[in-house]
Amino acid sequence: MSVLIAPSILSADFAALGTAIAAVERGGADLIHVDVMDGHFVPNITIGPPVVASIKRIAKVPLDVHLMIEEPDRYIDAFAEAGASMLSVHVEVLPHLHRTVHAIKALGVRAGVVLNPSTPVGALEEIAADVDYVLVMSVNPGFGGQSFIPRSEPKVRAVRALLDRAGNAAPVEIDGGIDRTNVARVVSAGASIIVAGSAVFHTPDPELATRELKAAASGAAIPVPRPARDVPS
Repeated sequence: MSVLIAPSILSADFAALGTAIAAVERGGADLIHVDVMDGHFVPNITIGPPVVASIKRIAKVPLDVHLMIEEPDRYIDAFAEAGASMLSVHVEVLPHLHRTVHAIKALGVRAGVVLNPSTPVGALEEIAADVDYVLVMSVNPGFGGQSFIPRSEPKVRAVRALLDRAGNAAPVEIDGGIDRTNVARVVSAGASIIVAGSAVFHTPDPELATRELKAAASGAAIPVPRPARDVPS
């Protein structure tokens, strides 16, 4: 299993995003994670499609866009056009999740579904065969710098097992409080896309922090055949 590192720009200096992104790319970042917040679904407001389009012009790796918003159906076209390679939406806000997942796919974008900490894994039962990845939140979404919720580790295992039962090799992504002290555990549990914000950007050297996190994650990875569904290059 190859492990992908997706530094989250939520924790970066927004006045110098280009410099921050270049640093983590030098450190081996595989994706750039972009958190979109609307101030309604989560208590924070961040960025929209114009900023994603600007990031796309400078980033050398794909953009992993996480929509923490109440009405994602209204905006998936705009984020796809802005350059998102991956779009994840929350099960908690979508009564017609199957339709949204397939609408994202129809745009040529990888479709992910996100679970908040209090959302049970069973909420994915009827969509598990359709998703391109699942994002497990290991903190309550809305702000960076929070502490990892320990129960997230068995939750990753449960999501991985559910996807396997559905015959879906889609990766499990994890986001929230991930650093070098716990990354090996979540990778061993089945996570293969690692989002990290503060552990990368709140250090003196984000390039080195990315490289060290990737080494720690890769060291815990179990060699298995490459998944049939992978993130875009």
